[in-house]
Amino acid sequence: MQVILLQRVVNLGKLGETVDVKAGYGRNFLIPQGKALPANEANIAKFEARRAELEAQEAKELQEAQKRADALSDVNVIMRAKAGDEGKLFGSIGTRDIADALTASGLPVDRAEVKLPEGTLRQVGEYKVTIQLHHDITADILVTILSEDGEVKADEDDE
Repeated sequence: MQVILLQRVVNLGKLGETVDVKAGYGRNFLIPQGKALPANEANIAKFEARRAELEAQEAKELQEAQKRADALSDVNVIMRAKAGDEGKLFGSIGTRDIADALTASGLPVDRAEVKLPEGTLRQVGEYKVTIQLHHDITADILVTILSEDGEVKADEDDE
């Protein structure tokens, strides 16, 4: 099945490209989500009429993502969680927790934008976390996890 992409789709193509996809992917995902149109003569003409509008919208989204990335640069999120003697958390800190903490501090971030390639955070410490704001724009933040009493309990045993 051939479709015309109405926006950039990761690992598929850019705005305006005509690509071949499996029929189910096109019918069940791309077309209902408004990411593509079936590639026929009527839709190609309709797309060409809207091309400038779609390109302007994509440029605006890119500009907004860049502003958000600038606001997120040099951000340090401090989170407190229950931790054991060795600094291991009871539970974990995941994408939702980080997104909620950033949103509460006045920097709205969706949990899907938070990338934790090594999985959830399960130890007290500092972690570099990537926020993917746009397909081309990412921002790195620092997440500091402290135990609820403010220190790792293992340090108290040394006194």
